Amino acid sequence: MNEFTVSGVVVLPVKRERFGAHVTVSDGKIVSILPDPQVTAPYIMPGFIDSHVHIESSMLIPSQFAYMAVKHGTVGVVTDPHEVANVAGVSGIRFMVENSKEVPMKFFFGVPSCVPASPLEKSGAVITAQNVKDLINEDDFFFLAEMMNYPGVIYGDKEVFEKLSVTAEVGKPIDGHAPGLQGKDLEAYVKSGITTDHECSNTDEAIEKIKLGQKIQIREGSAARNFNALSTLITGYPNSIMFCTDDCHPDYLENGHINKIVQRAISKGYDLYDVLTIATTIPVEHYKLPIGQLNVGDPADFIVVHDLISFNVKETYVSGVKVFSNESVLFELPKITAPDFSFRTEFPSIDQLKVIAKGSNMNVIEAIPGELLTNWLVEKVTEGEEIQSNIEKDLLKIVLLDRYSNTKPVLGFIKGFGLEKGAIAASIAHDSHHLLAVGVDDESIQRALQWLVESRGGLCFATPEQISGVRLPYYGLMADEQGEVISKRYQSINKQVIDAGCKINAPFMTASFMALTVIPNLKINHNGLFDVNKFCSVPLFH
Repeated sequence: MNEFTVSGVVVLPVKRERFGAHVTVSDGKIVSILPDPQVTAPYIMPGFIDSHVHIESSMLIPSQFAYMAVKHGTVGVVTDPHEVANVAGVSGIRFMVENSKEVPMKFFFGVPSCVPASPLEKSGAVITAQNVKDLINEDDFFFLAEMMNYPGVIYGDKEVFEKLSVTAEVGKPIDGHAPGLQGKDLEAYVKSGITTDHECSNTDEAIEKIKLGQKIQIREGSAARNFNALSTLITGYPNSIMFCTDDCHPDYLENGHINKIVQRAISKGYDLYDVLTIATTIPVEHYKLPIGQLNVGDPADFIVVHDLISFNVKETYVSGVKVFSNESVLFELPKITAPDFSFRTEFPSIDQLKVIAKGSNMNVIEAIPGELLTNWLVEKVTEGEEIQSNIEKDLLKIVLLDRYSNTKPVLGFIKGFGLEKGAIAASIAHDSHHLLAVGVDDESIQRALQWLVESRGGLCFATPEQISGVRLPYYGLMADEQGEVISKRYQSINKQVIDAGCKINAPFMTASFMALTVIPNLKINHNGLFDVNKFCSVPLFH
């Protein structure tokens, strides 16, 4: 019998109470909580849960993600592996699940619902209704992941409804993804059984969804940050809120996780018990997660923090195993080999990167810092002339290169980055993960894309004089190195981009969403520019 006792001030968010006590754990479960008013520190509380995260966006495989997250008091994550599913299908999903089992942190996987992200996308695999049926019945899968194809839901697409139906039959939740949806369309979407949304950008949108019965996940990640816009929901609707990061790069995860959102909420004066309930209990109840909530008989999933202001973590316990203590992670990482996957072998020539105006008006994407939404601009041009990047107008070339075949590049223009030198490129471009570059000159763009092709994935910043990169050998999305190492490389390359004039704090993350054709307004995919509102391709010139 493995038995031990931890002493501190027990904090029970749902019961809205705290008291000094001795918590005894035996064989992974809490067997007693004995009050002791003499105990005044530290604080023992349920562990934090990220209610919606794509592990792949951390650029770390699950085991390395866990190694970083437990330091911040995260005991569990609700995760959608649709990034790797778009690249490698069911085999990629299986890799994520199996690797997660090698470490003592709790991963709760969803079955990706939209692979490809829409019927007009080209990905490396397709997750069919039959795939969903097969996977959703397995114990490793806890929910149907974000249903991004809201037109398919609203207009009764057969394949979409098969996926919703097989999930409903087994009684597992269905996650949503419907930015800006409202009125009767939203009602139809929610009535189909979709229970969450993490894409709200204002309180009016969130409240309308809450009143229809959805849980709203307040997102504070590396690219999309909605805490400021939505935090007042904590006071008005604490039982309908969860916290999530959605997409967090390694530098974000190095400095904090859900504990960082909790700290911020407390600093703004929100009620302690409401905030902790949102960060710990609501996800457990909604997704029916086997995570303990610091009750006798529960799995011993809890954390010890120094205070209830900073929420700096002293110890983390998962199923009665101390996994983090005194600044040290207490488990070893597995040794694995990167799986094989398909990847293009050719990079574009300089001539293939040239753009000749075929009209007098040019459609231009405008990136918005901190948002996944984009604006749609129109730039006046001279028909028949070559169009090049113009740093004075912050007009840069954007290039999408098909990851899965050696086809010609798709070309467009984008504003909002402010880059004055060189080009960035990555094999991370949500959700199909084609190669995407944004740059000032064709030579830099070509060099960056060549590096990506030869490295079979990663992040790159290139100028005519130099080149820097971060290799991601796991599906061109992730690495099997300690998070601090990847974080340092990422921060270094990110700094080079910002030093080159970029006005966006997370340029690689922001660029990756320029290919996400399920979030308005104008995006780019393998066919060219894409009107998300009308769900159709549009020409570069008109």
